[in-house]
Amino acid sequence: MPKKALIFGISGQDGSLLAAHLLKLGYAIHGTSRDKELGIFANLQRLGIRDQVTLHSVDPADFGSVLRVISETTPDEIYNLASQSSVGLSFDQPIQTLESTIFSAHNIVDSVHRLKLSSRVYNACSSECFGNTELPADESTPFGPRSPYGVGKAAAFWTVANYRDAHGLFACSGLLFNHDSPLRPQRFVTRKIVSGAADIAERKTDNLRIGNLNISRDFGWAPEYVEAMAMMLQADAPEDFVIATGQTNTLESFVREAFSYFGLDWQKHIDFDESLLRPIDLKCNSANPAKARRILGWEAKVFMKDVVRLLADGELEYRRAAGARP
Repeated sequence: MPKKALIFGISGQDGSLLAAHLLKLGYAIHGTSRDKELGIFANLQRLGIRDQVTLHSVDPADFGSVLRVISETTPDEIYNLASQSSVGLSFDQPIQTLESTIFSAHNIVDSVHRLKLSSRVYNACSSECFGNTELPADESTPFGPRSPYGVGKAAAFWTVANYRDAHGLFACSGLLFNHDSPLRPQRFVTRKIVSGAADIAERKTDNLRIGNLNISRDFGWAPEYVEAMAMMLQADAPEDFVIATGQTNTLESFVREAFSYFGLDWQKHIDFDESLLRPIDLKCNSANPAKARRILGWEAKVFMKDVVRLLADGELEYRRAAGARP
């Protein structure tokens, strides 16, 4: 029998990419959405795997529905990728962000514990747990979150760690730094930059409004990062891992690369917009992913310049496909 994986949040970027990766490995895939009948599942459709996934209607913040789907599917592996995923939006919706992030993690590990299952659990955490990291953060770096999103992810991290230690669950968290693909929504700044540069190149507009360009981030490629998620659940023991490229670049350099791809001088087209600044933002977000390389044998192969190129290639491909549709 093939292994069964249950992915909470399968419709998002990471959930869809993870489903595609696990399907290639021969898994039977179950995924959740708050209402499977109303969900569009555009990312699954774009990857051509919508019909290969069994979908369930589940609210991750509702313990009863989480317990039910885990009991019905008895998965070998569970991936918790379900929560509000935008740092910027978390300042506008702090309560919803905290509830979705903390409750989903708790409900999953508590369900596995109560049902006495041997399911292995992966929980999606974030570099936002660390806050500013002038020195590269690793698994021993103290948390100092500076957004509601980061606070929620930090609480979810410790919830999973507590159930692992107290009840012997195979449960771990991935502390993933920025990772992108063409499946990202446009509210994410990387997609916004690439899409904006494409619009300017196509003469649809002249300028792109951006906030703080002086922040630094570790920019990675999401299809590589979902492979790390799966590898964590194949390890001999449950451990938490920082997943990142280990290279940090400013957002300004990302903008420069994106506009260069389209043959544009970014300085002629970028307008600073103070309204786009967050109440608090991380100046620097750098990582040390040595543990993942040492224990999992995982390391990034795609770095910032290639991330930009792949995002731009994907943007143009998406536009060509959209233009070809009747």
